[in-house]
Amino acid sequence: MKILEINKLYYPWTGGIEFVAQSIAEGLNDRVDMSVLVCQPKGKGSQETVNGVKVTRASSYGIYFSMPISLDFFVKFWRMARTSDIIQLHAPFPLSDFACLLFARKKKIVLWWHSDIVKQKKIMFFYGPILNRLIRRVDRIVVATQGHIDSSEYIKPLEYKCVIIPYGIRVEEYDCHKMEPILSTKLVDTNAKKVLFAGRLVYYKGVDVLLDAISLTHGAELFISGDGALEGTLKEQAESLGIQNRVHFLGKLSDDELKSAFSDCDLFVLPSVQNSEAFGIVQLEAMISKKPVINTSLPTGVPHVSLDSHTGLTVKPGDAGALAKAIQALVDDDGLRQEMGIRAERRVREVFDLKYTINQLFALYQDVLTK
Repeated sequence: MKILEINKLYYPWTGGIEFVAQSIAEGLNDRVDMSVLVCQPKGKGSQETVNGVKVTRASSYGIYFSMPISLDFFVKFWRMARTSDIIQLHAPFPLSDFACLLFARKKKIVLWWHSDIVKQKKIMFFYGPILNRLIRRVDRIVVATQGHIDSSEYIKPLEYKCVIIPYGIRVEEYDCHKMEPILSTKLVDTNAKKVLFAGRLVYYKGVDVLLDAISLTHGAELFISGDGALEGTLKEQAESLGIQNRVHFLGKLSDDELKSAFSDCDLFVLPSVQNSEAFGIVQLEAMISKKPVINTSLPTGVPHVSLDSHTGLTVKPGDAGALAKAIQALVDDDGLRQEMGIRAERRVREVFDLKYTINQLFALYQDVLTK
């Protein structure tokens, strides 16, 4: 079975969709003939092997409106698609949609739908008709949760084509990780509970709301892992709120450092405020580390990951008061944190282990080829 997986970018570029694309490629590489086609963020194309996976990177002129601009992508797509049995797309990625409609009219196509386009709404006037044509053309649409279907104006009418396959993480990597007290050594108040956020510092993550919430709590210090356009603004906000001594900006951590941060924190918060946050894989990393999660009731897949009052607490997006109340409840109750953390770890092992994702996707490919 020859699979051509298409995405915008690939490791070492980091992001939720890139994590999923890499997990699929490496997880299926010993069962199928796997090839990956992506773009360079900017510059000349290349061919290489990454962790045993054949990766072709098309040259690009750079990234604009969150999309690489590349003519070379179409040439490489045409060459590679001809010999593939199934083309695995990751949406949203307009270049791949155009390429499929032009050069893959008779190919089997599986589309993994990660989210609607939220921020660049203006381009939908031009891109919307192409997208609608593609999703009607594909053989199957994969989503991680029912929330992805219910919150999408594009794939909801095509629910009959959708298959739910949850994202997964390699749980064994967390079982064998040696934890370092990466947060505890930075505490100003050694008795304070450690609240962790991990992610890019961008508009839809809601870190500004989290800072407002922390200012309304006591007995907690916040650790922010990640970088992004809003880093300076958020540091200024922490100072204006008078909580700069209770907020630690860690910058971008390595994979091992991040695993230690999840192990060392007392609770994790994903305060996202926009539908651009479609799942939040970082929730799984906190949960496998036996930590309760506070997330928000977005109409996407976010609240389907960590469940309200079971593995954590769910609050209304953008409500700093409600978020502060949830944080304080977990800070004050050691027993509740422990109980939720145990249930969180169990949920990841039972539902979100990557081996289940890979097995389900492989079975889907087999089914698509027989139709």
